[in-house]
Amino acid sequence: MIEMRAVRPGEGPVIDAYGADGFRINGVVYRGPVLVLGEGEVLPWGGLDDTARIAREVGRFEVLIVGTGVRMRPLPGPLQALAASEGFGAESMNTPAACRAYNVLLGEARRVAAALVPTGGPSDRPAA
Repeated sequence: MIEMRAVRPGEGPVIDAYGADGFRINGVVYRGPVLVLGEGEVLPWGGLDDTARIAREVGRFEVLIVGTGVRMRPLPGPLQALAASEGFGAESMNTPAACRAYNVLLGEARRVAAALVPTGGPSDRPAA
């Protein structure tokens, strides 16, 4: 796993490390995609097509950082539509950048969440 260093962690789960299979958040290892809520929860997430999990948490964050794996990918249309209809900001970036951005926003006491795909997830495998 790649180690992370939060500059000014606020209250909430800090992303310590990320890797091909998952994440270490506040010292606990999570396998697979996760939804990290800055107010204190880490939840399983079904990946980029799982807007239902995010929709259930609307109102708990003002900004959603989406980590799409090793490569940056555009936000899926349904997630863009959810963000527009519910009034939260959503930014797509590669997972390493998303982990850093989440920690910085958390340290600034922002109402932030991160939806993260591990760096070795299906979206990062070459096409057959």
